[in-house]
Amino acid sequence: MSNFGRLIKKGEGLLLALMLFGCTQSFAQSSNDLPWFLGFSAPAYMDVWIETADVVDIHERVFKGAGGGIASVPKPPNNQGVAKGWSSSNGGGKGRHVTGADLPRLIYIRWQSLVEPQTYEAYIVIPESAREIMRKPEKAFCRADGKWITDYRDDIGIGLAPGGIAKVWLGGPCLKAVEIARVEGTINPKGPYEGKSGGKHRPLSEVSKAYIEKFGIPYGSW
Repeated sequence: MSNFGRLIKKGEGLLLALMLFGCTQSFAQSSNDLPWFLGFSAPAYMDVWIETADVVDIHERVFKGAGGGIASVPKPPNNQGVAKGWSSSNGGGKGRHVTGADLPRLIYIRWQSLVEPQTYEAYIVIPESAREIMRKPEKAFCRADGKWITDYRDDIGIGLAPGGIAKVWLGGPCLKAVEIARVEGTINPKGPYEGKSGGKHRPLSEVSKAYIEKFGIPYGSW
């Protein structure tokens, strides 16, 4: 059964209909003066691989593969980092600009939590209040060059943690990130790579493996 089929079983047929009747587009778009950034991070040592991140904008256009790959994960040497909780300076993480899309209404993510290992998926509905924040220019002081500028919170940073937790922040190069959503994803029944890898997840890094063996996974802290 497809991801969209599972949405129907969850009683979200209306959402599915809107997505299917929208104009599906590839990630590579040619024109947008103000693209927004979509990035991914994870708590220290909690390695994550994003299989796909698909975006539906406010015009119901679908941008498949708008994100993917390795998330930004701090790994201080000698187990000196702390995996419990989120960093106080959450940024966009690793990612790219979603060029050609208008502001997002929905983001679907499917990812591998390598420390468990487990494959999760989550549907993140972006509220209108968040889009209002993204549209609003703000005066900001940039410490890097010591100048005041007009900036936008056009960076969407999604933190992915064991247990299927996805937390979302809005930030900008010189603006403090603000939290806009927290979602508990579900286990993808097909497993890694939609069942195409024989149940095999990507390998866990040796640094993260050593941390987990010593301290375990701090479930409930995210």
